Amino acid sequence: MTTQASRQASRQASTHGTRVSTRRLVHIYRSEGHEVAALSGVDLDVAPGEMIGLLGPSGAGKSTLLSLLAGVFKPSAGKVHVGGIELSAATPRQLDEMRAKDVALMLQGASRNLLPYYTPYENVRFAQGAARKAGKDLPEPEEVLAGVGLDVDAHTPLATLTPGHRQLAALAVAMASRPGLLLADEPTSQLDHAARDRVLASIADANRELGTTVVIVTHDPDVAAFLPRTVTIRDGRVGGEGRSGEEYAVVTPDGFLPLPLHVREDLLPGTLVRFHRTEDDAEGSYVLIAEENVDE
Repeated sequence: MTTQASRQASRQASTHGTRVSTRRLVHIYRSEGHEVAALSGVDLDVAPGEMIGLLGPSGAGKSTLLSLLAGVFKPSAGKVHVGGIELSAATPRQLDEMRAKDVALMLQGASRNLLPYYTPYENVRFAQGAARKAGKDLPEPEEVLAGVGLDVDAHTPLATLTPGHRQLAALAVAMASRPGLLLADEPTSQLDHAARDRVLASIADANRELGTTVVIVTHDPDVAAFLPRTVTIRDGRVGGEGRSGEEYAVVTPDGFLPLPLHVREDLLPGTLVRFHRTEDDAEGSYVLIAEENVDE
């Protein structure tokens, strides 16, 4: 049964989806003695309560971006704002409190998010511990599990649950503290279609009913089609956006315009391209004209 306190917590959570903003975000790491730029100037804005997907090839930096938004890594350069906190300037204590109360990072693979010897109920209760100590008023674990359709299996050993139900348990753990921001890395990976759709529906419910801002990394085109907005990370930058089924290139603050992948496949390196403004100046429409690059 929903208590008055948990109803109040749900109402409070529904009003504070967390805003996310990055500016010229750079992350460099060392691999085999060499410096590798995982991100090379990412500019991204996610409004409170928005749900978006991060797309792109393996190694593009999507998971790195999630870790930066969660404060797990510090950027090599640039700014990351999550809510009212600029993460590169935050203290370890501020980051710990942010992750306990306001930001949830759901790692790829259910087992990485769960204590195997605990039931779903015990996992959610454990996940709420830090937020409760910080004074956050939270619903009971039964209500959190009911929110993802797992209330019947609240006290079932994890080992006996289906892969889809274990992923729902991982989602319940991520939502245990009613975060303003949910960061989910491949939350439907290796699930069948029915389990995938159930996990997506539960994430959408949290976004709609609690106002949680959601950022999902995915390789699945069906998952991408489910999301109202997608952002493609390519070559360490934002390479494009999808809105309502339409694909757009994104002009960066420094005027860089990454071409959509299908256009890049048609234009050989070194191709000269010019832009011609159409007669309808009010619309700001341009025609891209590719010309053969002939040495003079």
